[in-house]
Amino acid sequence: GVLTDIDVQATLKAKLGAEIPSYRILGACNPSFAHQALQIEDKLGVLLPCNVIVRDAGEGQIEVAAIDPVASMDRTGNPGLASVAEEVRLRLRRAVERV
Repeated sequence: GVLTDIDVQATLKAKLGAEIPSYRILGACNPSFAHQALQIEDKLGVLLPCNVIVRDAGEGQIEVAAIDPVASMDRTGNPGLASVAEEVRLRLRRAVERV
């Protein structure tokens, strides 16, 4: 599910008066995987939720991209997170590909 939806375009317009193309950051989270990972690494909250961007790439194109949870969870140095990270990577990849 999506826990957060940050409208970067609107925020930068309101705070700085800056004009940028449409840009959103979606905070995606699977509660079951988040719970499992937090049981393994209690400081993992700094990496949650998994961010996905949806942005206007120009010329009528929309880009959807997601963080690689394997790469980000690897930074914890906790090998116990590897299997959870792989499953989250697979699910995020499938979701992005479907868009």
